[in-house]
Formats: sequence, C-alpha cells, structure tokens
Amino acid sequence: MSHCLRPLRLVVLCCAAALAAPVLAQPQNPAQPPAPAQTPPPAKPAQKPAAKPPAQAAQPLKDPIVATVNGVPVRLSELEVAQQSLPPQYRSMPLQAVFPALLDRIVDSKLVVQEGKKNKVTEDPAYKKRLAFVEEQVLQDFWIQREIARKVTAEKLRQRYEERLKSMPSEEEVHARHILVATEDEAKALIAEIKKGAAFDKLAKEKSTDKASGAEGGDLGWFKKSDMVKEFADAAFDLKKGDMTEAPIKTQFGYHVIQVEDRRKAPPPAYEELAEQLREEMAREAVTAELDLLRSRAKIEKFNIDGSKAEPAAPKPAAPATPARPPAAPPATK
Repeated sequence: MSHCLRPLRLVVLCCAAALAAPVLAQPQNPAQPPAPAQTPPPAKPAQKPAAKPPAQAAQPLKDPIVATVNGVPVRLSELEVAQQSLPPQYRSMPLQAVFPALLDRIVDSKLVVQEGKKNKVTEDPAYKKRLAFVEEQVLQDFWIQREIARKVTAEKLRQRYEERLKSMPSEEEVHARHILVATEDEAKALIAEIKKGAAFDKLAKEKSTDKASGAEGGDLGWFKKSDMVKEFADAAFDLKKGDMTEAPIKTQFGYHVIQVEDRRKAPPPAYEELAEQLREEMAREAVTAELDLLRSRAKIEKFNIDGSKAEPAAPKPAAPATPARPPAAPPATK
C-alpha cells in the first residue's frame, strides 16, 4: 500500500498544500465587558509569590520530533532527507508545503520497517545481497559527487570558460527585416513600392504572411548564417548595411523581400550561458580520469557468464603477404 497509494496521495496533498498553505488563525480580541461602577479595594493586598527569573522564550529545536511510531521518534531531519528523493517540482517547494503528505509517507515507511524487522526480513540472504548492492551504490554516488566538488571548482570552471572563448571563432551576424508573401509577383510589387519611398516596416505589418515578425515591422533581430534556411541566409549575408534584395528570394516558406539593418561580429556567449554545459563536461572528465587511474593500479580478471575462465582472444590472422610480382618476360627475339 505504501508504494502504490501513497505517491498519489502525496501528489494531491503536495499540490493542495502548495496552493493553500495553512495559516494559523490569529485570535481576535473579544469585546471588553463594561467596568463595574465601583470595585471595592481588597482588605489586604494579595501576597506576591516569590520572584522567579523571567522565563526564556521557547527556542525552536533544530531537529524536533514531529511524530512517533510505536514509540519510535521521527525527526524533522528525516523529512528533509526524504524531500530530496521527490520529483524536482516538490524538492524546490518549502518543506512546510509538503510536510503533511511527506510525514504520512515517513510514518508508513516506519511501520513497514518495524514489521519487516519483526518478521526477521533482515536475516534473509536475498535482503542482505540487495542491501550490500544499495550500500555500494550510495558509496559510489557519494564518492563521485565528492570528487566532482573537489575537482570542478568555481575557479577552474571560469578558467575553462576563458579557454573555450579562445577556441570559439567569432561569427558574423546581421540584423535584418523581411516581408514574406505567397507569390513572386507580390514580392516584386513590394520591392517597387519600397523603392518609390514606401516604409518597409509599414508594408511588413500590412502584407507579410509571417505574422510574428510582421507585427514588429518585419524585424528578425540579430541572427547567424546557420540560423536561417540556406537561400534566405545567403541572400541576407550578401547584402550591405541598409541594402535590400533587388529580387524576391524564394524559400520553402514563400517569397521574401529582405532588408539588412546592420552587421556585426557576434558577441561571445556569456559565462552563465556556458557554465552548466562546462560543469557537466568537466565532471565527466574528472570522473573518467579518476577511474582510469584506479583501473591502472588494480588487478582485474574477467570471466565468462558461467564463471569459467575466459579464453584469451585469438590473434587476428595476419593478412597474406602480397606475392612478389614476377619479372616481366623478355621481349621475343626474332
């Protein structure tokens, strides 16, 4: 039941908790009763109790007990660890948002564990094998993450970024507008209108079938040659700043009239754009290098699937030597 029903319950409760987080109701001040007309003074002041030091405000425990299961305490830190095994959208939520559902999940887990121990599951050989496997997986993951943290530092990441920039050639970009229409005749008519003084951006808004760029006066922004289909890119990059195509450019989308606003060398990608890619790249390199080192120091033997000793691979037969070409026969004498 824990594995089949709880995940659904967890998702429902997590979403409900995220959308309507509980808020403690604040008590309202009740209306004060009218003061009595006269309050007779006591015959004698009440005896004050012995003075006590002021009570310290209760400090929240760093790791409080949030439940008990048959007397076994469940601490908040267990829920914090369990939250990290949830899907990403729940890991990023405040713990309070998933607390009720996650606590139910932990309680169920404790119940199953207690029942398993009562039935001596821990003595089952299959359990011990699986536990050993899981322990190795955790150890492996912990080791890998530690090696990555040790070798992929912020300083080395920045250094890799600077090296990568040096190896990245600066590409040219153009800033262009276009008007897209269905027929060549329509495109030719637009070119004629623009040459007579019509505003390119106005015609793009009125005539272009590319509604997204048309709404912006045909503006496509900055782009590299590889960003566009070949026919369009070749035509745009052949134009100088301020020039327009003299004839319509046909592509799979229709006929284009293109005007280049400006040209420049593309700025290098920012550090933030490459950081994650470089981090993954360096992490792979670090782990691979460490594994290669461990293999070089270890004595490793491999066997067949049945445990028998593997026969050494037979060497590939050498290619037969090309026989020497016989000497040419002497020319016949008369």
